[in-house]
Amino acid sequence: MTARYLGIDLGGTKMEAVLTDSVMSPLVRRRIPTEADGGYEHIAGRIADLVSMVTRESGFPVPGVIGIGTPGRYETVPGLIKNSNTLCLNGRDLKRDIENLLRRDVVIENDANCFVLAESMLGAGREIVREKGGTAFGMIIGTGVGGGIVCGGRVLHGAHGIAGEWGHNELLPEGEPCYCGKRGCVETVISGPALERYYCSLTGISRPLREIAGMADSDEAADATLCRLTAHFSRALAAVLNILDPDCCIIGGGVGAIGRLYSRETLTLIERHLFSSRLMIPLLKPQLGDSAGVFGAALLTVKH
Repeated sequence: MTARYLGIDLGGTKMEAVLTDSVMSPLVRRRIPTEADGGYEHIAGRIADLVSMVTRESGFPVPGVIGIGTPGRYETVPGLIKNSNTLCLNGRDLKRDIENLLRRDVVIENDANCFVLAESMLGAGREIVREKGGTAFGMIIGTGVGGGIVCGGRVLHGAHGIAGEWGHNELLPEGEPCYCGKRGCVETVISGPALERYYCSLTGISRPLREIAGMADSDEAADATLCRLTAHFSRALAAVLNILDPDCCIIGGGVGAIGRLYSRETLTLIERHLFSSRLMIPLLKPQLGDSAGVFGAALLTVKH
């Protein structure tokens, strides 16, 4: 029987499901609102509704294993979600509850890990990771800063389940306080909201980051904001490269779309902080767009 895989990307405002065939071609894709204001039980019910919708439209039964990508981290012991920006998920065992609801096995993974898994196996890093067996470090730089590592086609978790979480490394010792309890984390410096706050501190004007980036050639404060981004991005990423030394880096999220991150100027800044004085790996733009999360969730189930 032909294998089929089902993945769900659970976001704060929307959730998406994809049912794929054995080569990850989509058979059915559907999005519905998460309706997080309805609370935890309501979200669980929405997941069940989405699974029913996708399988009914496809005409195929629900696969034996379902992959779910979600903000935050699922700790297998004691079995709880932590640090999710969908607050009602925190402290709940989503894996167990969805398994009980759907009577299927569930694999849960952080959304950044789903992103890098999909881009490594199906997208920007496919040739390096999937075809040559390399290692990818993927990062999402947007409202927050997260990351993940794929090695040998598998997500690397580490002893504490935090492999790749570079967003909460200290970057500025006297910097802004972070929700994690520390100060000056990478996330407080180069995330989209952090850069918007910096621009506002220079001008007294609040602008979205996309607008700031588009003004950099004609506005000194906008240029200074992007210079701050590239300087601190370079330092933060070089620290990861010095330890992990991956075969490629994939940069997702709204900040990751800023072209200056891929410029020769930024590559030179990274090289200044490397133990090796030359950067020999590519910084890749994602190819799957906002599909990466849901396809990554489906990929979680392939070897189960």
